[in-house]
Amino acid sequence: MGKKTPLYEAHLAMGAKIVDFGGWDMPLHYGSQIEEHHSVRRAAGMFDVSHMTIVDIEGERVREFLRYLLANNVDRLTQPGNAHGCASVAGGGMPGATKALYTCMLNEKGGVIDDLIVYFVNDQWFRLVVNAATRDKDLAWITHHAAAFAVHVKERADLAMIAVQGPQAREAVHKLIGPQAAALGSFYALQAGEMFIARTGYTGEDGYEVMLPAAQAAGFWQRLHQADVKPIGLGARDTLRLEAGMNLYGADMDESITPLESGLSWTVAWEPAGRDFIGRTALEAQRRVGAKFKLVGLVLDDKGVLRNHQKVIIDGREAGEITSGSFSPTLGKAIAFARVLREAGEQAEVDVRGKLLAVRIVKPPFVRYGASCIEPRNGS
Repeated sequence: MGKKTPLYEAHLAMGAKIVDFGGWDMPLHYGSQIEEHHSVRRAAGMFDVSHMTIVDIEGERVREFLRYLLANNVDRLTQPGNAHGCASVAGGGMPGATKALYTCMLNEKGGVIDDLIVYFVNDQWFRLVVNAATRDKDLAWITHHAAAFAVHVKERADLAMIAVQGPQAREAVHKLIGPQAAALGSFYALQAGEMFIARTGYTGEDGYEVMLPAAQAAGFWQRLHQADVKPIGLGARDTLRLEAGMNLYGADMDESITPLESGLSWTVAWEPAGRDFIGRTALEAQRRVGAKFKLVGLVLDDKGVLRNHQKVIIDGREAGEITSGSFSPTLGKAIAFARVLREAGEQAEVDVRGKLLAVRIVKPPFVRYGASCIEPRNGS
């Protein structure tokens, strides 16, 4: 029996198929993964992401600590919000908003310990949201390095998190909580009463990730459902994030892979050159010689299914493998991420149970805001 979020009973009541996910009992789907996928692309869907780990880091040297801990630079976060919801500081198009930043947390060899979002609350308080399956090693790593900076690390197990995504998601949330978040900019967050509302997500659609007291989660979930927001399971969450070109930790990156080999070079802040962050020396060495591999998108225009670990073949030679593969409900064809030799061009083949299928190599994302981002073949 796994750990349960505050929404576990609600999932059962809605007919969810429950599976183990990183030690948590989580909904895989509520009847149809495909229908749930389309609900998010066409209207609005809600995800229980309470299994993810929320960590508050506080102290006088917290910014200095995060400059060292993370590959992206928290100095890009300069507009504090207001932890008590008071409209006092402008940012993100509205008073009281605070900026968020996507980043990797690296080991000394430049490998990705985890990818996460960091929120700036004020100069002595930042919030991190890290993955569920990596909770233990993340907390151990953060706490170990925090000691030298005398900052306080606190896991917020008292909070739940619900993501609401889709073209109608924001309107649905506004109806429930009022207009506080209506002017919130993309990748900004706002404390509204007891809710921490972030305009972030993992689907390629607009929407929010709402952190709130665990005791309030089931009520908010039910009110969203009454507002015709559909519950969405982990199955559709994975196809949505793959279409959106977003990496999955443990599949597209891990501690043996650097951001430069994971399509995440853009998350590494090289300037200022004097900022010493964990993994910098190893990354700079790899950058000088060039990474051997790169992460690309694959599109299979003919029939077939692309799956993790299938081999990618270029000019008759093995050139890499698929890291995440699935069927795209929006595009109606198989798509994948693959880590391939950096010299790979625009065409390749994939070994599908001994049969070589031609694929196009493209730059992710595949879908954004419900529309295809890849050019159709033959101009059709």
